[in-house]
Amino acid sequence: DPYIIATLLFSLGLGTTITFASSHWLLAWMGLEINTLAIIPLMARNHHPRAVEATTKYFLTQATAAAVLLFASVSNAWVTGQWDISYMTHPLPNTLIILALSLKIGLAPLHTWMPEVLQGLDLTTGLILSTWQKLAPFYLFLQVAPMNHTLLIVLGLFSTLVGGWGGLNQTQLRKILAYSSIAHLGWMILVLQFSPRLTLLALLTYFVMTFSLFMVFKFNNSTTLNSLTTSWAKAPALTAMLPLILLSLGGLPPLTGFLPKWMILLELTKQSLALIATLAALSALLSLFFYLRVSYAMTLTISPNNTTGTLPWRLNSHLPSTPLALAASLTTCLLPIAPATMALLPL
Repeated sequence: DPYIIATLLFSLGLGTTITFASSHWLLAWMGLEINTLAIIPLMARNHHPRAVEATTKYFLTQATAAAVLLFASVSNAWVTGQWDISYMTHPLPNTLIILALSLKIGLAPLHTWMPEVLQGLDLTTGLILSTWQKLAPFYLFLQVAPMNHTLLIVLGLFSTLVGGWGGLNQTQLRKILAYSSIAHLGWMILVLQFSPRLTLLALLTYFVMTFSLFMVFKFNNSTTLNSLTTSWAKAPALTAMLPLILLSLGGLPPLTGFLPKWMILLELTKQSLALIATLAALSALLSLFFYLRVSYAMTLTISPNNTTGTLPWRLNSHLPSTPLALAASLTTCLLPIAPATMALLPL
């Protein structure tokens, strides 16, 4: 029912807006809970066993994270007498808040739910889970001043490594997208305490690139590497564009994805963390390898000349192509305006 879908999407927006507008921990927690409760019917609407399983896993994970977050905020109020989000002076509630938010967005080693949940969803709901659902927790990450700086660096570095290693042997596109998300989140968390504006830049570019990739897979109705081999028969121009989108996600110049990685490595080097920067750059090579596997499957593999391989060109996709064209252009062409982009971001 479109009215129910509209109500749920409105609730998603409302939950994120409440968290954005709050300076009180209880209000922020309420916004996160509205977010979680609004996306659960969207996840389970297919009534497929995999979708129901994914929804159950997601609910249990988010409920655990919300409980830890509430416990940490109550503990902080008990110790300090303050409910304000920016007033986290005790190390124990501060660490618990960071771990709870890490579980909410899927940072390693609290990431194990993310690939399994994304694998059980359709591509549209998976896109919402990979982009919109990250906004509210990231706002809280930016608001909370971390007291344990080593914890954030360990979480970020571990996420980039796990995101690279985990996607190497995957054939399911949604699991590849999940590990890609974990790796990108690791890059954002690495630089969070040194330059929040770089974290914001990395988050925005990640949203644009992920939207492009999800839309390409939805346009081709593909969920596995093998099903990508017939994409040349559906949309030859899109097939030629996909390697550029994937290489942008991998962080190769002169594409958009190079900008946040380059700036993050520069900032880490300025902070005398050359070893961390080197390990992060090497972990990006792992991610680049499985992006290249996807582009190889789509562009250099020709499907057999049978009915399955030759039929799709007769079936036109009815999806609107303008959002995909706009997102693909932004994914590949934003690097030249990098100075202007950095100047626009808030300090």
